[in-house]
Amino acid sequence: MKGYRTVAFAALAGAALLPSHVLAQETDDDEQPKLTRTSQTVPELILGTAEDNLAVNQKDFNLLAGQGYRWKISSGTGLEYKFVTDLFRNVWMNQIVVNGLEIHMNGAPAWLEYDKPGTILVEFSTVRPGTYTWSVPDLTDKGMKGTITIK
Repeated sequence: MKGYRTVAFAALAGAALLPSHVLAQETDDDEQPKLTRTSQTVPELILGTAEDNLAVNQKDFNLLAGQGYRWKISSGTGLEYKFVTDLFRNVWMNQIVVNGLEIHMNGAPAWLEYDKPGTILVEFSTVRPGTYTWSVPDLTDKGMKGTITIK
């Protein structure tokens, strides 16, 4: 029990010594975003529209390491999409929400699949900086791919 108290005290002391700018949502003069304690919203990714099954509203995303995020990934059409990303293997996955139902896991999902229009909300915390890819594997040559950069 004494060892547990020592570790707990060290963790608490370390958190107390964090510079205040690490937990602030302010920007400096050079407008660099800062980490916050609350989850931030990633711009929604929409795969396909009623007018164009191969349309993607945004291809590249920039995130901060150590930050919590909520990301809506949607299908705008009835075409089947298999959304794959190596990001999920490099973040702390909190939950996936489908139609208000929460899925909590002890590991990352292999992919998200859409058979009809709808939205899946993925909640996670970034832990490993790097550049990761996302794609719809059968449609990458049609432009359904992009990157997620964690700085």
